[in-house]
Amino acid sequence: MTTDTTPTGLDALAAVERDARAGLAAAEDEPALEAWRTTVLGRSGALTGILRGIGALEADERKAVGQAANALKQDLEAALDARRAQLKAAALAGAEPIDVTLPGRPRRIGRLHPVTQTMRHILDILQRLGFAVIEGPEVELDEYNFDQLRIPKDHPARDMWDTFWIAEQEGRQGPRQTLLRTHTSPMQIRYLETHEPPIRVAVPGRCYRYEATDATHEWMLQQVELLAIDEGISLADLKGTLHEFARQVFDADTEVMLRNSYFPFVEPGVELAVKFRGQWLEIMGAGMVHPEIIEAAGYDPTRYTGFAAGMGVERIAMPLYQVDDIRNFYQNDLRFLSQF
Repeated sequence: MTTDTTPTGLDALAAVERDARAGLAAAEDEPALEAWRTTVLGRSGALTGILRGIGALEADERKAVGQAANALKQDLEAALDARRAQLKAAALAGAEPIDVTLPGRPRRIGRLHPVTQTMRHILDILQRLGFAVIEGPEVELDEYNFDQLRIPKDHPARDMWDTFWIAEQEGRQGPRQTLLRTHTSPMQIRYLETHEPPIRVAVPGRCYRYEATDATHEWMLQQVELLAIDEGISLADLKGTLHEFARQVFDADTEVMLRNSYFPFVEPGVELAVKFRGQWLEIMGAGMVHPEIIEAAGYDPTRYTGFAAGMGVERIAMPLYQVDDIRNFYQNDLRFLSQF
């Protein structure tokens, strides 16, 4: 017959404490500390086993062992924190000292979006060519966006601009239909209402069109509108301005083409396209301001003439930065944006 000599109660607790403190003193890094914590204080740890076995002790021993075990648990947890702090302090003491006189590391800052860079580049060129920069509303009235630009209701030309319509607003003259502007051309009318020739302005801004997107079309785009009105302005002035603009925006060797087109508010109408990846890419529509628009503004169309143009900023950014798909500009992909 054999006798079980395994210590129990306070004797077992003393043995756990002795082994635990020796093991903690021998731990030299964070992994060793975590292994010690699991062995002693974890769910299957030695001290946890004693706490779970208190119920099997005699009644007079149960209270004393319970109090001593809880006190020991608190002591060992404090000792673990102290040992961890001691190891961290030793690691810092052995590390290379920090030279506080050295300049701080530079903070990384963001960069301008490629479309914003292109917009600023465009406006800088236009200002050098003598155009003043003004802005207009993105939420526009139907009469400015269409009617006063010779695009009345039911005119087939409205199909050229797929429109985001907004609820009617009550004005002094009754309900007025509003929309997200489809182009920057409404500012031609707004500016002519309050200014007299000579006029030479550039109007940057966002425009919105409810249309399918593809490699060269987006539902939101940025445009810059040009308007020049004075005595004696001819199509030759328009052609010279656009070619000089293209020369300054792109390389001098970039191929450009001016071709006929149609816009209700100009006559004649043209498009400016550039050669990109072996194909012609339209970057703006333009033309001579229609005499009816000049006359409606209160000026003599036999005396004053002018030209207008509306360029797509993203379309200019594509050949400028060699971007094949216009949709890349607004997908917020940092792999793409970090290139600029």
